[in-house]
Amino acid sequence: MVIDDLNKGILRELKDGRKSYKLIAEVLDVTENTIRSRVRKMQDDGILDISGYVDVDQFDGLQIIMIGIRTSSMDYIAKGEEISQLQGVISVSVVTGRFDLIVTVQLNEELQMLDFLKNELAKVESIEAIETYLVYKGFNLKTPYLQ
Repeated sequence: MVIDDLNKGILRELKDGRKSYKLIAEVLDVTENTIRSRVRKMQDDGILDISGYVDVDQFDGLQIIMIGIRTSSMDYIAKGEEISQLQGVISVSVVTGRFDLIVTVQLNEELQMLDFLKNELAKVESIEAIETYLVYKGFNLKTPYLQ
């Protein structure tokens, strides 16, 4: 799918995921049906996901950690996909620098950091090294509510 100027405008307007298609259509000077069909197509093509995100700092018991991972496998995509399926994982990114992957994990009362490392991440083969970063305070950091 080609992301044209109209699609980019729709995506900008959807920063507020609750904004009506009618209001978006008025701003972009197209019909509401055009907005509806474009949004549906972007969702079908995996370009757009509309969902609720929360400020973890507002929830007792929720915590975010980020983990830098160095792996002996050169298949970073496969490792990233594998890790993305582990309990608590919000995102995995293939990066440059001293790590190959950066993983964002949401912890809660049932899934503490040691549990994640011992019971989830330990399932993944060819991890050479990890470095964990506990997020004390996030700014503009919103995540899906996983509980």
